[in-house]
Amino acid sequence: MLTKIVFITARQTRIRESAMERDEWQARRDLAACYRLVARMGLDDLIYNHISMRVPGTDDQFLINPYGMLFEEITASSLVRIDLEGRKLDDSPYDVNAAGFVIHGAIHQARPDAHCVLHVHSEATVSVSSQKGGLLPLSQFAMWFWGRQGFHDYEGVALEMGERARIIDDMGDNPVLLMRNHGLLTVGRQPSEAFMMLYYFEKAARIQLRLQAAAASGPEAAICVPAPAICDRAASQFWNRSGDILPPGQREWNGLLRQLERDGATPDYRL
Repeated sequence: MLTKIVFITARQTRIRESAMERDEWQARRDLAACYRLVARMGLDDLIYNHISMRVPGTDDQFLINPYGMLFEEITASSLVRIDLEGRKLDDSPYDVNAAGFVIHGAIHQARPDAHCVLHVHSEATVSVSSQKGGLLPLSQFAMWFWGRQGFHDYEGVALEMGERARIIDDMGDNPVLLMRNHGLLTVGRQPSEAFMMLYYFEKAARIQLRLQAAAASGPEAAICVPAPAICDRAASQFWNRSGDILPPGQREWNGLLRQLERDGATPDYRL
């Protein structure tokens, strides 16, 4: 069955915004922007994958993409409010891929800090998640994740509720979960944080794959790997906010939003 895409006018947006809590409307805009930025990076997977966000002021209500819309089409108004089981809570014309919320619901429920959960199937993240060592400390980008990546073995399409407990255990308190042969999951207190975790991981994964490809050409291209003590130090600098380092997204997000505003095809994410 074809999904009908509804385009929202600016006047309809003002009406909807006045009917919602302002905090929820801001959350919707930030989440819609996150979808657009993932699409802009080419990390989306047609209508699949999800970025979910807890509705401000609630513990069991979430916003998620309408099933059938591309990431580049997502708007603040089109996001659907659901519960922990993926059931719709508002009168939306869109369907929701409830099965796809199995992973997200597990993390949201177990991690109070995971207000936003982001999941992608990008080629680089699938490739690195399928390697035994996962993301290796081969670049400064990778140091964000040194000692802070969980691993979840592939169990087939994530449709079974029983897999939730294993996903939670495997992720622990890490900022990312490498889903073997599947993809990557990142979490954040805001979409900005979850997005920047994806950005850094994706950059590090691409660098790793290029280095590994080059190393296959011969001993002269052998990879230089920093000592564990250096990796510990670099990771500590990032996570302890040494110098002028701030939480991921705190500085970058407004610039990324300005980038969307300059793109004539994307400012409608706010509607």
